[in-house]
Amino acid sequence: MFLLLFVSNFIVFPFIERQHFINFIIRLIWLVLLLGGIHTMSIGNKRLRILYSIPLLLIVVNIIRYVKESQVLTTVDFINDVAVFSLLIGMVLVKVFEGGPVTVHRVIGAIVAFMLLGNLFAVIYHFIYIHIPGSFQLPASSADSGPDKVTFLYFSYTTLTTTGYGEIVPLNALARTLVNNEQLIGVLYPAILIGRLVSLVVGKRGASPN
Repeated sequence: MFLLLFVSNFIVFPFIERQHFINFIIRLIWLVLLLGGIHTMSIGNKRLRILYSIPLLLIVVNIIRYVKESQVLTTVDFINDVAVFSLLIGMVLVKVFEGGPVTVHRVIGAIVAFMLLGNLFAVIYHFIYIHIPGSFQLPASSADSGPDKVTFLYFSYTTLTTTGYGEIVPLNALARTLVNNEQLIGVLYPAILIGRLVSLVVGKRGASPN
């Protein structure tokens, strides 16, 4: 998942987003990972099989949108995207916090969840910009051509890492509230969770006999 996030966020989306076949392959891999995660979680709890409805809804909505676009389907697709990213974050964090020794893989899992949070907020920002006019102020070049999802992925990551270059500005109360929440997560998450996991891994290696 870490490699897939790196490739999709920093190579595919910024540079070859219009290559529909590559985007299809990326989406297909994410779908397989999502189904695999749901299957693993539902082994011990059959009630979690209801989560299969999320990827199935994603497939149905995208097939219908391919045939006919509508406002209702766009909203449903947004809700489903939020559910998918939330589910992925939850599944990764479950594996990070499950019983057993703290390993490097848990640290990588925590980083994956952090990156997925950036993707989740990017989807939300893009939806707000489209449906609430004036919610964000963008550079003239992006505003004239119509900002795509990669614009808000960039904004989300600069917000999550508290870099804040300032060329994209939230203007209304909802956008500013979400940005504030993402900034708090960006400050507290690495300091508390990832920092704690790294210290446990280092401490374990230091305590192991030569």
